[in-house]
Amino acid sequence: MPASPSTARAINDRLALRLLQDEGPLTAGQLKTLTGLSRPSVADLVERLQQSGLIRIVGEAGEQRRGPNARVYGIVADRAHLAALDVRTQGVSVVVADLLGATLAEATLPIDSDTGTEPAVEQAVALLERTARDAGVARLHSVGIGAPGLIDPVTGELRDSGSLPAWHRRLVAALQERLPATVLVENETNLAAVAEQRLGAARDQDDFVLLWLGQGVGAAVVLGGKLRRGASGGAGEIGFLPVPGTGGLPSATGCDAGFHALAGAAAVRELASRHGIEADAEEAVRVAAAGDSGGPDGPGGAFLDALAGQLAVGAAAVAAVLDPGCVVLGGEIGHAGGTALASRVEARLATLSPVSTEIRPAALGGEAILRGALLTARDAAQAELFAPAHV
Repeated sequence: MPASPSTARAINDRLALRLLQDEGPLTAGQLKTLTGLSRPSVADLVERLQQSGLIRIVGEAGEQRRGPNARVYGIVADRAHLAALDVRTQGVSVVVADLLGATLAEATLPIDSDTGTEPAVEQAVALLERTARDAGVARLHSVGIGAPGLIDPVTGELRDSGSLPAWHRRLVAALQERLPATVLVENETNLAAVAEQRLGAARDQDDFVLLWLGQGVGAAVVLGGKLRRGASGGAGEIGFLPVPGTGGLPSATGCDAGFHALAGAAAVRELASRHGIEADAEEAVRVAAAGDSGGPDGPGGAFLDALAGQLAVGAAAVAAVLDPGCVVLGGEIGHAGGTALASRVEARLATLSPVSTEIRPAALGGEAILRGALLTARDAAQAELFAPAHV
């Protein structure tokens, strides 16, 4: 059954908007070529999108630079403003951006562990409000939040967890109550995977697992191009994975004897110390990777070999169950290790599993959470603004 004229117009308008978003400003002639629409149809959609305030003339192209055919159209970036928050146990980072994702202002605030719940919430909310003012933004359309912990797949809420500060859960509710904006919360590792898939190391992958290696350990599963959260939102809680070499088993309330005991920051720092490298986990891995030319006999090479062996245990479990074909080492530690660590994990994994699995270093590192949260906020804003009712 053919689409009705109104439905066809809505489809064409959304297609043109996506092209303008992905390709940048375009002339009507370029839109005609990219969409395959007739010249009159393109002229009609350009007029509709201009009248709706979604696009405008941003310049002219061609040698003569005059006339309707030379006009270059672009999305009105300030039609909506977005914010992203990366909520950690030690503080919060904020970025404010326009509809195209261009950063307008950003800030970071440490929050002491002994700060009460309500004062911590007020500090985080004030940081967002102040950053928005610094960006010249009076109203936010959508806010994306990345936080540790499980997200209920039914309600979309951050679930209670005894291991996380109480202000994390209260912050999401406070922002939803106080802001005239759409507030979205997602697990931090899942957001990092979104960013690596769209902007980073996994851009050519429909199937991959991101291992987040930082203060804590997590995983994000992407299969068929889609993020998989699991029935309860717990897919990827790899820190709880029972593995050899930890001297015990994890429990429902703690992952200290799970894979976390091999791959968390404390374990990495202890391993580095045993190899004569005294630094925090991220710096130890960075120093060892930078000096990798010294070979495996040096302390840096020996440390990376040992760390790769521990990481390969978790990667082997992932490969055996999911066969993703690609594992990205993310987080601050994975990013710091770069190719030197990734190649070692891949080689060690090949001895543990018959499943061929490529190991790649993350491209975005610690900033992936903010980037993923901003992409989530942008997608939500564009889904509403680009919907048929608006075009």
